[in-house]
Amino acid sequence: MTIKKFVVGCFTDEAVLFDAVKKVRKAGYKLHDVYTPFPIHGLDKVMGLRDTSIHTAGFIYAAFGTTTALSFMSWVFTKDWPLNIGGKPHFALPAFIPVIFEFTVLCACVGMVLTFCYICQMAPGVKKHHFHARATDDLFVMAIECTPKTNENEVSGFLNNAGAKEVNVQNAEVGWWLGRYDKDKKLFEEKN
Repeated sequence: MTIKKFVVGCFTDEAVLFDAVKKVRKAGYKLHDVYTPFPIHGLDKVMGLRDTSIHTAGFIYAAFGTTTALSFMSWVFTKDWPLNIGGKPHFALPAFIPVIFEFTVLCACVGMVLTFCYICQMAPGVKKHHFHARATDDLFVMAIECTPKTNENEVSGFLNNAGAKEVNVQNAEVGWWLGRYDKDKKLFEEKN
């Protein structure tokens, strides 16, 4: 894992955070992420995030479920184990529709949940760096990634002028890794 330097600003008001994100983007700093205790409408647009493609993944998973269910039932009832059930034809498509529908929904749901967890880097036993212990409690936390051209003192002053109540510089591993928080002492040292 690579360790990067971040300037972290903590805000107590969502309106101040919203304006600060606009100013940070306008100034050209590299915004890593913003952590909020609740969703803020329009923040994704201000941060410059594109719309999600999870609906496309859901369609692909649903098409896979439909194809798999129809293919399997067709094979079973026409080739592998054809039975004469009440004089119905072996390929009884109307009878297959409920099973096809349910399997399509199952594949789409499970696939989208797994895709969402992968994109958001969430899974049991996965650890990520927390920039502030109260980031999901009552503070709005903005992390700005320091590039070789970035002056940390300038960014800290910029965040203070933008309304941050607390600004600090942190070194953090980017990405995610397997581990347990109760074994990690860094997180608990930041609280004290």
